[in-house]
Amino acid sequence: MSDIVNRQWRLVARPAGMVQASDFEYREEPVPAVAEGDYLVRTLYVSVDPAQRGWMNEDPGYMPPIPLGEVMRGGTISEVVESRHPDYTVGDIVSGFLGWQEYALGSTGVLEAQTIVPEHPLPRYLGVLGGTGLTAYVGMLDVGQITEGQTVLVSGAAGATGSVAAQIAKIKGCRVIGIAGGAEKCAWLRDDLGLDAAIDYKGEPVSERLSALCPDGVDVYFDNVGGATLESAIAHMASGGRIACCGMIAGYNAAVPEPGPNNLFLLIARRITMTGFLVMDFAPRFGDARRDLSAWLDSGQLQAREDVQEGFENIPATFLRLFSGRNLGKQVLKVSDPTGTSG
Repeated sequence: MSDIVNRQWRLVARPAGMVQASDFEYREEPVPAVAEGDYLVRTLYVSVDPAQRGWMNEDPGYMPPIPLGEVMRGGTISEVVESRHPDYTVGDIVSGFLGWQEYALGSTGVLEAQTIVPEHPLPRYLGVLGGTGLTAYVGMLDVGQITEGQTVLVSGAAGATGSVAAQIAKIKGCRVIGIAGGAEKCAWLRDDLGLDAAIDYKGEPVSERLSALCPDGVDVYFDNVGGATLESAIAHMASGGRIACCGMIAGYNAAVPEPGPNNLFLLIARRITMTGFLVMDFAPRFGDARRDLSAWLDSGQLQAREDVQEGFENIPATFLRLFSGRNLGKQVLKVSDPTGTSG
């Protein structure tokens, strides 16, 4: 397949503040030959996630920075198109971390991908049945430790992780309030997902709304935003409350660090626990999580929504959608259909 072009998007600049399309460069390379022990996959869907913004920075976080000039890192759903590897067969659908490129070559210990047997639409395996759903599951149940009857607050509630986390809390019998940007998103949270209330941070004073909605305080706060929203949530936490820190998208594109909440003393005064977590630390729970998430999807208790853009050339623009609040649900981009199917 060496005569086939491998389209790629590579990181060529580290953003100073808001990420720009010019931070990426389009390149084409020949598809590498498949040697003994190798397998070649073709990208079907690319996952687009806020966490990728942190990987673009020079300073290391929980993952090493993406080297300049390298293919942009990201999750994918792909199809095996050629294989000389005993564990992969042509036609297999696999999930992996193969980046913003149309083809990727794997071998033992290098770009290993997980074979999946699709029982749901493929984008779902990048969202509610992938890292997004796993993060929501362990963050709400293991870190937040929600129990029936508690009041739960979720920021970024119309996003990929937040919308699943909020629904899990409803499934477990909690009273759930979501924070999102815009009337359309808030209506979706209330009318479609069944949340008890939604706060439009773009059009309503969050702190005042929390005072009205949560007179007895918030028991568990699932934080995807940080910044001023986290400060407001801390101010309205109940005694003994728990905060699960999943993400802080409000500061991802800040040219200078966001100031921290000025009311952290309340963590002491109200005996509040605030815990940051990474989903990979809960790998032993993934089997339980996927089983439950799939069952809730099948029963209709859990709704999944993907915002699917199309066209390999549109990957950077689709990534930028995350930081303007244009996506509703899990943001993915479709590159192509599986061979002989409509996807």
